[in-house]
Amino acid sequence: MLKSGPSSIDKFLLRKVREVVGDAPVRFVYGEANGDGVLPFQKESVDTMFIADRRALFELAAYPEVGFGDGYASGKIRIGGDLVRLLESLFYAIERKKNESWYQRAWARWQDWHQDNSPEGSRRHIHHHYDLTSDFYGLWLDARMVYTCAYFPTPSATLEEAQLAKMDHVCRKVQLQPGDDVIEAGCGWGSLALHMAKNYGVSVRAFNISKEQIEYARARAKAEGLAGRVEFIEDDYRNIKGRCDAFVSVGMLEHVGAEHYKELGNVIHRTTGDSGRGLLHFIGRAKAKPFSRWIRKRIFPGAYAPALSEAQEVLEPWNYAVLDVENLRFHYAKTLEHWLNRYEQSVSRVAEMFDEEFVRAWRLYLAGSLTAFRVGSLQLYQVVFAGSAYERIPWTRDFLYRGSKQTKEEPRWIHAMS
Repeated sequence: MLKSGPSSIDKFLLRKVREVVGDAPVRFVYGEANGDGVLPFQKESVDTMFIADRRALFELAAYPEVGFGDGYASGKIRIGGDLVRLLESLFYAIERKKNESWYQRAWARWQDWHQDNSPEGSRRHIHHHYDLTSDFYGLWLDARMVYTCAYFPTPSATLEEAQLAKMDHVCRKVQLQPGDDVIEAGCGWGSLALHMAKNYGVSVRAFNISKEQIEYARARAKAEGLAGRVEFIEDDYRNIKGRCDAFVSVGMLEHVGAEHYKELGNVIHRTTGDSGRGLLHFIGRAKAKPFSRWIRKRIFPGAYAPALSEAQEVLEPWNYAVLDVENLRFHYAKTLEHWLNRYEQSVSRVAEMFDEEFVRAWRLYLAGSLTAFRVGSLQLYQVVFAGSAYERIPWTRDFLYRGSKQTKEEPRWIHAMS
């Protein structure tokens, strides 16, 4: 508690905080209610950030993103007002400044080295995030446990409807045909693999290194009578062998790391050759830049969101043609609105499972991700690709919508019309 107002050191740090956030309409209050602890020279404020002590203030000034994240999670930084609205203000202001100190850049390089997605590193990183128990994720995901961007046919669609629509959207994009063999890399709790087998008549081998998710998916396959058509394999994507007609990866590229893209591309070519096709669905950027350092530290170690040019390093060495690119950024923002709302309704259960610091950290992770998609710091790409010998290339995109299995209308192919 400050009894005599902030010291000269505190005032210096407060000015540094203001320099970082620029003209964001946020009121900063340091210590207990004391006029000297309120940052001056700021325009009309909408929300207030309360900073409890000098350590929290120093970390906020020195390492703004990580300092804010750790301070909020610990309770040393509190928000008066709407968290998402405040984050939007900070995102816009900080994006315009685009300057980082040398020690922030050095720390980012150390983090990259320390969190390399080697086979051993990947297993640690996936365990850290996905093996928190299925019961935890079941509190705020949809009934099918789909932990990737949904596809909303209309803004008013429910989360359950939108996740089902996303799975159909993916299946139509890769033009699944009865009898196809499909490999899915990074299968989560198994919803897409089971949906492909049940609704499109394909056989699926699905790979994942989360023990918790694989066990859950195997139980679902058995309960739904699909164990003979869907095989869930607990193994690293680098070990995938055998041939397939289509290769699908939804929400895994973020965990591969740019330095390992050629390894993933080699796996895709090894399994699909020149005659197969596939889809990569991933969180990306409009241009290459570091991923959130706080999220990498506390939530998603090893995560990286590539620019489209970087993601091409998966495909270009093997002469894969990109057939379609779609950006579902606003769909992910809508998905996160649903997740955050459901999470807030379950915080008492989350606190029982973990603790209050965990509750705040995951609230910030979901709110920050929602904000990033709203303001454009993050994108959500779906990239459809095919080998040089693949011929069933649609003449138009009509088949994605009018050619769905609901209308029974078959797509037309380029080679059939030439």
